[in-house]
Amino acid sequence: MIRFSTAGESHGEALIALISGLPAGVAVDLDFVNRELWRRQQGYGRGGRMKIETDKAHILSGVRHGKTIGSPIAIEIVNRDWKNWEEKLPVEAGDPAKHQPVASPRPGHADLAGALKYNFPDARYVLERASARESAGRVAAGAFAKLFLRTLGIEVASHVIRVGRVELDRAAAWDEIAAVAAKDEIVLSCVDAATEARMKEEVEEVSRTGDTVGGVFEVVAHGVPAGLGTYANWDERLDGLLAWSVMSLQAVKAVEIGRGVTAAGSFGSKVHDPIHYAAEPTGQPTRFTRPQNNAGGIEGGVSNGEDIVVRGYLKPISTLRRPLESVRFDTREATSASYERSDICVVPAAGVAAEAMVALTVAGLAQQKFGGDSVLELKRNFDGYIEQIRAY
Repeated sequence: MIRFSTAGESHGEALIALISGLPAGVAVDLDFVNRELWRRQQGYGRGGRMKIETDKAHILSGVRHGKTIGSPIAIEIVNRDWKNWEEKLPVEAGDPAKHQPVASPRPGHADLAGALKYNFPDARYVLERASARESAGRVAAGAFAKLFLRTLGIEVASHVIRVGRVELDRAAAWDEIAAVAAKDEIVLSCVDAATEARMKEEVEEVSRTGDTVGGVFEVVAHGVPAGLGTYANWDERLDGLLAWSVMSLQAVKAVEIGRGVTAAGSFGSKVHDPIHYAAEPTGQPTRFTRPQNNAGGIEGGVSNGEDIVVRGYLKPISTLRRPLESVRFDTREATSASYERSDICVVPAAGVAAEAMVALTVAGLAQQKFGGDSVLELKRNFDGYIEQIRAY
């Protein structure tokens, strides 16, 4: 079973990602891992923190001579900003006069709920762990999942379909989405240049007013064969696992599989994907085909051989340069919410983090279904299964 966890605070010394369950023999491309971390930092509307950090993965264990060895993989991502926080967030007691409390909770953030839950006098410790900086660890772990999935011919990429009021008005082809992920200059990760220009104007408008803006990203897993996930148990359904994974990301408030939102207001005859059969192999794992993919590649909790399509709906960032009303923790008096250096728009970055979560989920189910302690063994099992469903 593939499992991962992260540790670290936004302004702590480092972030840590720990991954276990990957088979031995996965080729590890460190340049690819670091490029994934770079992609998470890009996008028009990112804040000043991205000018400080240059995220790099330092692999501590589980990889030798360029390949996984079957043992847990530990990855460290150093926070360059730590030098400015050593006295503010020391491990030992330190000097209380140098600490930097968050005196009033920010609406929309975990500040107040976390302070109440853990009985903190301010929201500093809540902010440090609840921050989306944590997602850098997920992206590092997800990069390893992507490298594993590549051995099975599966790719995962994302693009932005909405920023604020501006929305892409057409479907995007896989080749377009893959091209966006391969770009060396990232603006807002939209496949359509004209729409992206209007999205950029939306970000500029909220920047002028001290506001923030959210949006919608779409993650596509390409090349996933039919048969991952199951309808047999509620907590093993692929769509449920993907919704859980993507919803766990900071600021994601809704998740859609395929055209689920549109389907809710449509008739069944317009929603369900007809099934056809090709007499000759089509290049896909099975000869069963569909002229459309409203189901997002999943039916009954099981992948059906089409692209898996997951959309995440991202709320605007909670930290505003024009703060909302709040209350001081110490006196309970009305005040403005605390402000810390923050972003204006993070939809492209959230898409990259969601890619990681989708890749980890699909990789976990693939390893569970096909088994194998080494890539050679797992690939042999996978190839046998593909041959089986192609002959069906």
